[in-house]
Amino acid sequence: MSDRIGILGCGWLGFPLATTLLENAYEVHGSTTSKGKISVLREAGIIPYQLILSEEKIDGNISKFLGHIDILIIDIPPGLRGKNSENFVGKIKLLIHEIEKSQVRRIIFVSSTSVYGDEQGEVSEASVPEPTSESGKQLLECEHLLMNAEEFQATIIRFGGLIGPDRHPVTMLSGRENVFNGNAPVNLIHRDDCILLITTIIKNNYWGEIFNGVYPSHPSKREYYTSEAKKRGIPLPKYPQNTAPLSGKIVVGKNFKEKGHNFKTSIHA
Repeated sequence: MSDRIGILGCGWLGFPLATTLLENAYEVHGSTTSKGKISVLREAGIIPYQLILSEEKIDGNISKFLGHIDILIIDIPPGLRGKNSENFVGKIKLLIHEIEKSQVRRIIFVSSTSVYGDEQGEVSEASVPEPTSESGKQLLECEHLLMNAEEFQATIIRFGGLIGPDRHPVTMLSGRENVFNGNAPVNLIHRDDCILLITTIIKNNYWGEIFNGVYPSHPSKREYYTSEAKKRGIPLPKYPQNTAPLSGKIVVGKNFKEKGHNFKTSIHA
């Protein structure tokens, strides 16, 4: 009998992940914050729940959701861009309290390479994270809370920049003048590879581990986004002339590769 899987956050990544898991004969329970999306999940074969997490409470029947699953995938964004000062750690603490009351013993937490901060050079899962952004700091604290919990095993996935259908940074950079950081390397991953990594972890029982989810190609931002804009026939981003060498962090997913796996969907496609 296949594991029953719950996805907390059936959005841009969570929804296609859910449909992939359904195709692989898993029973999938999924949450959304939108009442209007309940029917969309149900029609796709996902058992739907409306759940809204805040730092004070969880709206919706979280105990019922957790009571019907064996594995929980936490895929909710910190929501800390710009001036938003949301307490994401508070949300995760509330969630952990609910998980500990349930029978769920395996967790996948979707984190970010922002936990590595402004590190220069190559970083891997063995590197010590030194986040500089508020989002990175809160994500790292959430990682620690989940990894140190005694009632379940958590695996952490630190994804690089996400690209895929209807989502690519070049569309926001198109035509912009004086785009900085052109000599920094890109650390990106296609949504299809995000799904591949998550399903591989579940299939192979890689619990209590950390994985970097980044495609192993790291051209400079200037080179990459200029090329991507040309492919799409949109105005190129304008980078100031700078002959400095490539500098910044290159995030390497050593754990996935050392286990004999490779990412398959090129960021250049």
